[in-house]
This record gives sequence, C-alpha cells and structure tokens, in this order.
Amino acid sequence: MRDLTRLPKAHLHLHFTGSMRVSTLRALAAEQGVRLPQHLLDADPLRVPASERGWFRFQRSYDAARAVVRSEHAMRRIVREAVEDDAAEGSRRLEIQVDPTSYAPWVGGLTPALEIVVDEARAASAATGVEVGVVVAASRTRHPLDARTLARLAARFAGDGPGDVVGFGLSNDERRGDTADWAAAFRIARRAGLAGLPHGGELLGPEHVRDVVAHLKPVRLGHGVRSAEDPDLLARLVDAGIALEVCPSSNVSLGVYPGPGAVPLRVLLDAGAQVALGADDPLLFHSRLVDQYRIAREEHGLDDAALADLARGSIRASLATERSRAAMLADVDAWLVP
Repeated sequence: MRDLTRLPKAHLHLHFTGSMRVSTLRALAAEQGVRLPQHLLDADPLRVPASERGWFRFQRSYDAARAVVRSEHAMRRIVREAVEDDAAEGSRRLEIQVDPTSYAPWVGGLTPALEIVVDEARAASAATGVEVGVVVAASRTRHPLDARTLARLAARFAGDGPGDVVGFGLSNDERRGDTADWAAAFRIARRAGLAGLPHGGELLGPEHVRDVVAHLKPVRLGHGVRSAEDPDLLARLVDAGIALEVCPSSNVSLGVYPGPGAVPLRVLLDAGAQVALGADDPLLFHSRLVDQYRIAREEHGLDDAALADLARGSIRASLATERSRAAMLADVDAWLVP
C-alpha cells in the first residue's frame, strides 16, 4: 500500500479554531491564565449525540478553545501551524474557513482580524509550498445582517492568489434560522466572484440540502453527506456539479453515524459525486486529513487507484487556478507510478 501522506490532495473543509494543535491550545491558555476543560486536553475525541443537546456540548467545547485566541500572535500561529500540518500530510492546497467576528475584539476589529489571517496565509504558502485560500464564513447563530457585513468584507480580499479570500460560507447548527434569510449575503459574495460554500446536510437530511441549494446556490456543500438518503437529490447534485466536503470523523463524533464504516462514502462515490475529504475540527475530533483517507481505505475498502480518484476529486473541487489544478493532478498520477 502506498503512503497516504505522500498522496497529493486538497483540503477543503478545515475550520480556523478547530485546526489548532492541542499543544498550542494548552500554551495559549497558559499565556492567558485560562483554565480549560480537561476533555479538550486529553487524547479522546469528542463524542456527542446528534441532537441539540449534543450540539450545545460541542459548541461549548469549541467556544472554550476559541476563548484563548486573543491576539494577533495567536491568530498567526494557528494559521501557520495549520498549513504546516497540512504540508506534512501531503496537502497541496488548503482552503481554511474563518469567521473573524470572534477574534475582532482582540485585534482592533473585523477588518484587522481578516487581514491577519490573509497575511499569514500568504506567508505560510510561501514557506511551505501549500497553496492557501481563505473562506470567510458567517454563522447561523448570528443575525443574517451580520452575514452581509462579512460578505462585503470578504469581497474586499477576493482573489485567486496565495492567502486571498476565495469563498463565502455559512456554518454552525443547521437547525438555526431560515436558510433563505442568508441568501442576500451569498448574492453579495457571488457578485464579488466568491464561491458559495455553505454547510448543509450533516445534522439535517435531504430536505435541508434542497433548501440550501435552492437559496444559497453553492459550488460546494460543507458535508452534504445526508444527500445519500435521497437518490434523486444526489443525482441532481451530481448533475449540477456541486461537490461534497465529506468529513467522516466529524460525522461520527457528532453522532450522525455510529462509526466510520457507516458513513455512506461508497454510496456517494458510486453515484458519481465529487467528494473532497476533510478533517473539519481536528482539535476536537483528534483526526486529521490523512486519517480520513485511512478511513476510506480501511473501512470502505478503497484501493490506491480509488484513493487517487478521491484526491483528484478534492483537487477538482478546489478553487485553485486551472494551472495549479493541472500540476496537482499530474502529481497524483505520479503517486500511482510504482
């Protein structure tokens, strides 16, 4: 079997705070004099039921980790280490998702917060060779008008170079709010040339996926795995070319499926879906990108040729330039050569 850390791939579903190393979380908490819940520092992945109570527990853990990120230094460190960790796993491109709202009070506002992420992403790209794009994401827990503010901010940093903002997302509990209320923010982002990258179809099923597709016009769906429950919907996603950012370890930790073998990866692939595996929040789930490929190999029986196809899917679903995609795809072909 070939080494999965040497398989060129794109990582398209990674959250800023959730990318943090446990050692970094511990160090930042010590700097701030913050006492963290012990479960954030142990070696066990978070496991919660797929209910509002389970999501609340997950969100409390996430908020506790985010609370130690209170400086430009901390933000830069998180970006840099996320890119370094992806480089070590064979990622050729990382599209990291951030909502600058939570960090803005510590660095002088929304604009400086996003500038820090963009600037450090450019520096990390140059240092590691990993192309880094930034996805600005609004939250379902905040008012849709906040999302419009973030979309306008994201538009100011739009581009296709290292560190540029390439997309606009919507994250947090899928059960919150009316999806249509965020449509205006996504229109602002589209007019600026940003791809729509909302979450949908993890905690909620096919009807929610239809709602997100109808109102937010996504290029990719964050998760989208529950579309496997409706063959007609899945066929429509395939026909529309909407890629799915599938995060098996996240699905298990958040109680959507009982184990990694139950994630319907084969169903999605057999239907022709373009799938990009993602780690989502390694800090909480203790599972990084290569672990998702190991799950595909060990739990779903994908051989090296099929794993290479998965990697190709992630590259094609990325927002890299055509030239960059072609180079990465050629390197995947080289990985298969004995």
